[in-house]
Amino acid sequence: MSDMNHTVGILAYGSLIGDPGEEIVDATIHTVANVLTPFSIEFARQSGKTRGGAPTLVPVPDGGSTVQGQVFVVDVAEGEAANRLWRREVRKVGTGRAYVPPKEIGPNTVVVKRLENFAGVKVVLYTEIAANIEPLTAETLATLAIESVGKAAPGQDGISYLIAAKANGIGTALSADYENEILRQSRCSGLEEALAKYRDMAKGGKG
Repeated sequence: MSDMNHTVGILAYGSLIGDPGEEIVDATIHTVANVLTPFSIEFARQSGKTRGGAPTLVPVPDGGSTVQGQVFVVDVAEGEAANRLWRREVRKVGTGRAYVPPKEIGPNTVVVKRLENFAGVKVVLYTEIAANIEPLTAETLATLAIESVGKAAPGQDGISYLIAAKANGIGTALSADYENEILRQSRCSGLEEALAKYRDMAKGGKG
């Protein structure tokens, strides 16, 4: 591998940490852990296609918190790293489609951005997509997460997403209140219990 191939990384700050997809996994030669994001993130975007409307983490200009993420150092050039990251985010892994920087950015546009000399890596890429949850409150997030359990595939719902974020050490300005609101609405003592309850209800159980 050339030196050039050791100078590109991909910043993970949400579900990408635990589920980077096979194309990024295949290219990863090293992972830089415990990297503080240079921007704030929050559970501020409702994901409709695969997560049943669950809240997901996105960069936010106001509010939110910087969080502990990680950088996947990859052995591909910057352009190919951007392609793989974009394909993962738009669920086109394996298609060979290339990322084209958008001329106009809409509410659902996935943009690949770059950082220079970050976390000891020359160029680090990350994705950005607009927040769309209003009002952005713990109550709204909890309601969306609960509703998503019956709509999304197992493991893709909002409660599962929050559990995974916690396991990866991610905590935002709203995450504690968000969790507590799920527990309040569900009358459960933990997120796993709440998830089991709403899965059972989605299957036609009594809950």
